[in-house]
Amino acid sequence: MLDKLTQKFSAALRIISGKAVITEKNIDDAVESIKMALLEADVNLRVVRRFVNATIEEAKGKRVLNSVDPGQQFVKIVHDKLAAFLGGDSEGLKLKGPDTLSTVLMLGLQGSGKTTSSAKLALRLKKEGRRPLLAACDLVRPAAAEQLAILGKQIGVPVYTEEGARDPVTVYRGALARAKKDLNDTLIIDTTGRLQIDEIMMDELKRLRDAARPDELLLVADSMTGQSAVDIAKTFDEKIGLTGVVLTKFDSDTRGGAALSLKTVTGRALKFVGTGEKPEDFEPFHPDRAAGRILGMGDVVSLVEKAQEVIDQKAALKLQEKMEKENFTLEDWFSQLQTVKKMGSIQKLLEMIPGMAGQVSEEDIDKENLKSQEAILSSMTRKERTNHLIIGPSRRSRIARGSGTSVAEVGRLIKKFEKMRTMMKKMAKMGKNPAALQQMMGR
Repeated sequence: MLDKLTQKFSAALRIISGKAVITEKNIDDAVESIKMALLEADVNLRVVRRFVNATIEEAKGKRVLNSVDPGQQFVKIVHDKLAAFLGGDSEGLKLKGPDTLSTVLMLGLQGSGKTTSSAKLALRLKKEGRRPLLAACDLVRPAAAEQLAILGKQIGVPVYTEEGARDPVTVYRGALARAKKDLNDTLIIDTTGRLQIDEIMMDELKRLRDAARPDELLLVADSMTGQSAVDIAKTFDEKIGLTGVVLTKFDSDTRGGAALSLKTVTGRALKFVGTGEKPEDFEPFHPDRAAGRILGMGDVVSLVEKAQEVIDQKAALKLQEKMEKENFTLEDWFSQLQTVKKMGSIQKLLEMIPGMAGQVSEEDIDKENLKSQEAILSSMTRKERTNHLIIGPSRRSRIARGSGTSVAEVGRLIKKFEKMRTMMKKMAKMGKNPAALQQMMGR
């Protein structure tokens, strides 16, 4: 996610960060590298100029050149300017209270991921305690209504469709009646798309907008198309009027030109990003956090939020007690592997850790080793995972056959577990003594 941009920014900031004294030439060199990084990322030229001018103007002030740590001061300026260009303060959906029906109109061209994003948004709102209803108003693309119905069933959200319907406004009115009857509080409308913008589509969307009077008009755009996504957003905003943008395929976007240009060019906030193919891979966009990740500072807040979604607090406290008493078992380890899988890919999680963004690629992660570990643990009985000491030669042979590995690999996993358990006990105890823990981690 924005890997190339992260690597280029990190290289640019190395020119200045850590220096006790910096000169105007240092600043010019760093900013020139940043400018090239932004241009290579397909950021709008006008946006690049404004970013560079604003950064230079503030960085060459006395507050930076004469500060105690000018390098850090410069990095902070770049971070703040980057966050401002990404959108400033994050903007969530402006929906009415749970007792009043809110309407969200999902707009976009064919192939942008509009239907999938509609379902992903419905799932997110459902998790937040709202009662969404999806309405299939895309009557042009073949099987669009069927696709939405399948996605709705998958996430447990009702979908309103009308077989043989020709007018999206009629379908909307039917969905509105259903929402009021079933006491849904959010109506998400999947609208007609085309391969390119045309007047017929725009006229249809205007009719639907005027009938629904939605609280949110969200354009769904493909981030991989770069500046084309920004141009599409600008056109839709001029003709329909947007309240925000959703960028899909954000996990595959190594450049980031669309995300960096959207707010400045269109004036509309980037509200959500699609980060994968699963229904859960849909996140609110936070400009300050995104700026931190681009600069290699990580995104610990998002990492904690992801952990809170899948980790039970009582179970976590119980696990800590087990670590302190060295009662941590293979069953606990197996459970932790399953929990981490729910949080997303290992690479995405590593990107959120400060200093790791851009340092670890997909190729660096030994997925086969992780799979073999999970296979070995899966081939054990619960009794064996609870007490690894009973796993003798005959049991190891059975586990190796069941997992498609060797007896030696099973033995290595058990040895690795025993070392890890001892380390966990030490770290759990040192957690109560931060100085000792820091010293240990330093070693």
